[in-house]
Amino acid sequence: MQHRTLGGQGLEVSAIGYGTMGLTMAYGPGDEQQGLAAMGRAHELGVTHYDTAELYGMGTGSNEKLLGRAVKGFRDEVVIATKFGFDFSTGRFTGALDSRPATIRAVADNSLRYLGVDHIDVFYQHRVDPDVPIEDVAGTVKELIEAGKVRYFGLSEAGERTIRKAHAVQPVSVLQSEYSLFERDVERLFPVLEELGIGFVAYSPLGRGFITGTAKPAGQYDASDMRNGDPRWQPGNFEKNVQAVERLGALAAFKSATVSQVALAWLLTRGEHIVSIPGSRSPGRVEENIGAADLDLTEADLAVIDEILPRGGFGARYAQGQVPTWD
Repeated sequence: MQHRTLGGQGLEVSAIGYGTMGLTMAYGPGDEQQGLAAMGRAHELGVTHYDTAELYGMGTGSNEKLLGRAVKGFRDEVVIATKFGFDFSTGRFTGALDSRPATIRAVADNSLRYLGVDHIDVFYQHRVDPDVPIEDVAGTVKELIEAGKVRYFGLSEAGERTIRKAHAVQPVSVLQSEYSLFERDVERLFPVLEELGIGFVAYSPLGRGFITGTAKPAGQYDASDMRNGDPRWQPGNFEKNVQAVERLGALAAFKSATVSQVALAWLLTRGEHIVSIPGSRSPGRVEENIGAADLDLTEADLAVIDEILPRGGFGARYAQGQVPTWD
């Protein structure tokens, strides 16, 4: 497994990591034992980057606890990233944001306890909170770094102005946002990331599973699955996206690979500062994803991909009103 350095503070991770969100939320009921097996298999195959968040356990710590169990035997060999930024003061998820300094400190302590670790490697602001100056957020994380509770500072779904303001207070090691063959809007931020020396982590690198070739029309998933309301799964967009994946499948077959491997390998060609964190509930899928690190795409291959999806997939990535504001 190749490794890449993200940011100028020394954060080094495997080129392909593991995202844990789907183990406990967004994609229907999960199997805990399968999740543990998948995370263990990822480690066996060289994955050193595991991503979780307070949100993924809906404030209960369930996702972080599961990850903590999975990596307990090799914690010192991996980078653990988690996130703060939502309000769970009512005991449930309302979508409200909360990045007040006191909340950040409390979430850090909770995450340390849930994960069963003595430090968090990467601590992200999950979403920008318009009610809290980003300088205060960065300053609080800086205090946590100085206290030894956190090693690196990250932002998620932030825009250029926020990134610059935060970076001036505490160097930002990494930005995390959705990025895949289906979602390319974040590319407009790459120049500022290069200028400031900030790495990039792509979440949902397989288009929330659409690019795996297993997509079903909206309404055919479990009622708790977010894809039922995803614009890309709606009539009109769905058929066009299926056709695009089928065309990618022809290229994948030519390369003796899968569509997922082509999509993940494509991401690695976008820059040396870019890594991805595909999620998977099965060891077999983990093996498939990690195989992408050994897939070489030629300039001709990249040209074919650009012809199929020159601007991303069909349909917005979120329903109207749900898209994070980049500022």
